[in-house]
Amino acid sequence: MAYMKLGSKSEAFHRDGQTWHCTSGLQSDVTIEIGEMSFHLHKFPLLSRSGLLEKLLGDLTNTDGSPSALQLNQLPGGAKAFELVTKFCYGVKIELTSMNVVSLRCAAEYLQMSEEYGEGNLIAQTESFLNEVFGNWTDTIKALETCEEVLPHAEELHIVSRCINSLAMKACADPMLFNWPVSGSNEQGRTNGNVFWNGICTSTKPQPMTDDWWYGDVSFLSLPLYKRLIQAVEAAGMRAENIAGALVFYAKKFIPQMNRQSSFKNLNSSSTISIPSEADQGALLEEIVELLPHQKGVVHTRFLLRLLRTAMVLQASPSCRENLERRIGLQLDQAALEDLLIPNMGYSVETLYDVDCFQRILDYFVSMDQASAAPSPGIVEESQIMEGGNSLTSITMVANLVDAYLADVAPDVNLKFPKFQSLAAAVPDYARPLSDGIYRAIDIYLKAHPWLTDSEREQICRLMNCQKLSLEASTHAAQNERLPLRVIVQVLFFEQLRLRTSISGWFFVSDNLENSQSHPNSVLALSKNDGSHQRDASRGTGVDDMRERVSELEKECESMKEEFHKMVKNKRSWNIFCRRKPSNRCNSKSSKQSNVKMQQPCVNMRQP
Repeated sequence: MAYMKLGSKSEAFHRDGQTWHCTSGLQSDVTIEIGEMSFHLHKFPLLSRSGLLEKLLGDLTNTDGSPSALQLNQLPGGAKAFELVTKFCYGVKIELTSMNVVSLRCAAEYLQMSEEYGEGNLIAQTESFLNEVFGNWTDTIKALETCEEVLPHAEELHIVSRCINSLAMKACADPMLFNWPVSGSNEQGRTNGNVFWNGICTSTKPQPMTDDWWYGDVSFLSLPLYKRLIQAVEAAGMRAENIAGALVFYAKKFIPQMNRQSSFKNLNSSSTISIPSEADQGALLEEIVELLPHQKGVVHTRFLLRLLRTAMVLQASPSCRENLERRIGLQLDQAALEDLLIPNMGYSVETLYDVDCFQRILDYFVSMDQASAAPSPGIVEESQIMEGGNSLTSITMVANLVDAYLADVAPDVNLKFPKFQSLAAAVPDYARPLSDGIYRAIDIYLKAHPWLTDSEREQICRLMNCQKLSLEASTHAAQNERLPLRVIVQVLFFEQLRLRTSISGWFFVSDNLENSQSHPNSVLALSKNDGSHQRDASRGTGVDDMRERVSELEKECESMKEEFHKMVKNKRSWNIFCRRKPSNRCNSKSSKQSNVKMQQPCVNMRQP
């Protein structure tokens, strides 16, 4: 800690209650009153150093010879600062430190203690020491903290801005490069990485410093000063990730609602900071949200969602909550499901979770994704799949997130059908490579809402694409009595279509294999024309590979046939359906339709 000694005389004052007396033996001729404290002093040492006191004391004369009285209640730093000023005027030894230099500098300016009233006066001495303070990280922070006591005067003398600029410069610089003394480290006795202990030199390895080394040191600043420091480091070119990290540290420290499971006193056991009120926490949260960098990804989505939850609890302004929802929507693909399940606040709400909030966040993401997408949203280009933008990967991740969210909120009997439908429809169909997730959410919703009309069941099932169901999901859907019969027919039709496609592929490969085996001479001729015997060997290898592939296809086809037969046998409604309309649907068509009918089961005629 930096310090400077002034004066050479020994102590010449003693205190008696609220009164200071000079022990020089001479009778005092002036009394300076500051608040409840009184200083019984002599005029000459004071007016010889202070222009203000020279003017005020020169106008004070008592005809009865009693000491003159003067009140200085407006003096910056109060009685504590004036005590040091008095000792300086009398030449008594005092010590300047980073904890008292700011108030002394402001008091000296107020009392007009310039070089006009003596060489090496208090203004020059304190100003010189301030320059030393600004060269030390820890001392600068302490000096900035004391500015709160004399803030208007410190602002007028630009002490606050000089402290902040000094801290910003050091925070943005490499502390190891410039050897800044940070975090209260003491550099006395260190030379070229060596430490002297009891006169013995021991080498030490410097500890590596991370980008967050300054977060804790500046977190003790009040919000107005901290805000100005953050703005200063941003203007100085600090990376957005570091600024966000400092704000996250500050928020966690002074907003206990951010982590209600931990005791705020435990988090601040080494400090005397009291728990702020909810109104103060709300105001602090709003300020932090405004200071957060706007770049995507610099603040973790989980922290933004924690901020949003806390903003709801603290009843922050609507603009603050909207700001957070937009930020979350911008990087929704990085969110986790458990963080998005935000409970509804208050007693008049219907649903357990705040579905409307999630809807707004999702709308922000979709609007941003559409704004950056290609002019033809139905066409997905290869560049959209590449990493590093609003790509198909991010929209697919959000689609999976929406399906999982819907599955979690679907059991809520108070979740209205339009809200469920709106959330599910917000994601485009191309974003779901598989429809298993949305099918699971629909099934849960139908089970929890058995009173839905047939029309509503039809509408909600249109949210999924039956062609994108996996074999497991198709098997489940074909036996699901909660689904409308039309949907079950669709599922069975597409499963049959998938089976036919596999069989066609098998026949295509089988025919090619037979052709290659029945015309070996053509292959040999090609081999002779090329003049290479390696082709013949590779042909044999190719035939073996093709045979193995055909064998695999046969097994796959047989497995799919078995699955299909199981689905047909286990579905009673399907049998009833086929028995009810055999004549009208299967026998009253033209000869052309009869040919189609012989190639396909009756289900193909009911293709929706």
